[in-house]
Amino acid sequence: MRRFVTRLSVLSIALALAACSSSPVGFTLSGEPGFYKKLNASTAKVDTVAARDMISIYRANKNLARLTIDPALQKAAEEQVLAMARADRMSHEVGGSLMSRLNGRLDHTRAVENISAGYHTLAEAFSGWRDSPAHNKNMLNPEMRRMGIATAYVPESKYKVYWALILTD
Repeated sequence: MRRFVTRLSVLSIALALAACSSSPVGFTLSGEPGFYKKLNASTAKVDTVAARDMISIYRANKNLARLTIDPALQKAAEEQVLAMARADRMSHEVGGSLMSRLNGRLDHTRAVENISAGYHTLAEAFSGWRDSPAHNKNMLNPEMRRMGIATAYVPESKYKVYWALILTD
């Protein structure tokens, strides 16, 4: 009985703390997890915190460091995804090479990039990257510590949603 009361107390405290938060990490204000939010709308933006958490938990399960969101990488990802959206094609080079896009912006020795198109949710994009050996290798690169991620919606495109994820050391 004592064990039950202790567990009940811990659960009550956890629920009380959760109630104090206006928006739990990874959830939208509607209560929908950020990784399931549909991004096929002009006002939709990827939940960068949910993305960081999803990729970081995946990395942590492989004994790798968690990631932090870097504002300069965030801007670079946004510029790349907009360049792909304007060109209506997926390409690592459409906005210039990754290194040319990053040099002079931030300190780094290594950088990797995942791009994709056609995924309407973060969960779909993450699953696609995880199931692709090259993209998965990028997400699980032990040297990576920082990230930026962005999406762009193009309703007239066959893909609808473009994605760019940039990771650096």
